[in-house]
Amino acid sequence: MPMTLSQLRAFALVAKLGSLRAAAAALEVSEPAVSSALAALRQDLGDPLFVRAGGGIALTAGGRALADHAQEIVGLADQVRWEVAHVQRSAGGLRVLATAAFAEHAAGRLLDVFTKRAPGFSVDMVVEAVSDVSALLADHAYDIALGSRPASVSRPALVAVPFLRYRRFLVAAPTHPLAKTRGPVQAVRLCEHQWFAGPRGIEGLTEEGGWLKSLGRAPDIVPLASETDALAAVRAGEGIMLALEHIVRAEIAGGSLVPVAAAGTPVAGLWWASTLDHARATDDARTLQRFVTTAEATAAMVASKGSRGLAHRGSKVHVALWS
Repeated sequence: MPMTLSQLRAFALVAKLGSLRAAAAALEVSEPAVSSALAALRQDLGDPLFVRAGGGIALTAGGRALADHAQEIVGLADQVRWEVAHVQRSAGGLRVLATAAFAEHAAGRLLDVFTKRAPGFSVDMVVEAVSDVSALLADHAYDIALGSRPASVSRPALVAVPFLRYRRFLVAAPTHPLAKTRGPVQAVRLCEHQWFAGPRGIEGLTEEGGWLKSLGRAPDIVPLASETDALAAVRAGEGIMLALEHIVRAEIAGGSLVPVAAAGTPVAGLWWASTLDHARATDDARTLQRFVTTAEATAAMVASKGSRGLAHRGSKVHVALWS
């Protein structure tokens, strides 16, 4: 019997998770069902695919070769299923992954301009963790990722294009104890105070996460529903946060927020537009990837007016979360 999609899906999960039990739980089926699917694959391919090792599994050379392709095949099948299900709802569309800060502070303005250039075009956007970007693009769960750079761009082969530089200042209210400090504040003292951040905290794979790691110890970071809420807590004198320069520039100039001097700040970073390599990326994804590098897109993203963030955008659906 030739291999089936369900068998490949089971094997891809076993290879990824290293356990038949974990794969069965993810698929919400019994462990014997997963074992049966793998047995059929072994017989069809004439290779054991994996051996038991140290309480888990170790892939054979044949298993590694299959693992390289199984997840992509499954992802392509899921993409086809999604496209067939949505073809009646949209003449064209994009599935966009956004990392948290970009989604809050720039996505709305960017996509407002982009979709006006393509009337009737739909964009569905979801916020995901930076650490998941590479895998989700490889699985064809999304067409393009906007925001922080994926952890890996070589496997799978991704094209990551930088499109917006930013800086983050460590800020506090004028009444906060650190606001009155002259000279760089030592890391140990920074970590004695309450920090605030958006819903995903300060993700380790971002430039901000790298700077935080350089402090040598982890401060107490309170994640709130948005960076806008975090900034409100900072204004109230409850703590400090790493805030985007173009968001707080006017408040720093007006004295309602004060930059806290610390080694390595302001923290500089880049936002990227990432797709699968151009042989596998969709035309629509490449179009958006090119557009985000234009002066028109940059002007929209850093504009002082208009909706900045969104959770979902589809045909005639616009949900702004922050304005």
